[in-house]
Amino acid sequence: MNRVSAADEVLDVVDRDDRVTGRAPRGEVYARGLIHRCVFVRARDAAGRVFVHRRTASKLVFPSHYDMFVGGVLGTGEDYAQAALREAEEELGVRGLEQPRPLFKFLYEGPGGSWWSYVHEVRCELPVRPQESEVAWHAWLSEDELARRVAQGAWAWVPDGLEAYRRLRAHEGWHQ
Repeated sequence: MNRVSAADEVLDVVDRDDRVTGRAPRGEVYARGLIHRCVFVRARDAAGRVFVHRRTASKLVFPSHYDMFVGGVLGTGEDYAQAALREAEEELGVRGLEQPRPLFKFLYEGPGGSWWSYVHEVRCELPVRPQESEVAWHAWLSEDELARRVAQGAWAWVPDGLEAYRRLRAHEGWHQ
């Protein structure tokens, strides 16, 4: 089977209003700092704990960093809802999740580039088998434990996920 590398995957390029303006390979999108689209999905188990993981060292962006979301970039022509379900099932290694619930969207601008980021949430009561090419380590953490880990600063968090986490906590009325 001839697999396309992640850098060669073609993405929609969008403007500051999230309108498609063209297409380019992912490697070029990252190298040129073009705005594209991404989904973040907070996965919770039956006890309400949050799926947290460390990315593999082979990731193109933020290798070996921790994240409290599963997700990724949208493929050409894919919408946010499709990408949220696809990415959640791929990274968690499950099939049959309910459609993730959309929460809010924001333009991330920071380390790594700029992308429209749509935050979703899904409940996962299935046994997870995280995708080995994406996830090096994982655990389910309570909201309090996750907040402690973020506040301690001992883990290197993906900056876009950290921004999404801060916005999500504000969206939900948590005090920072």
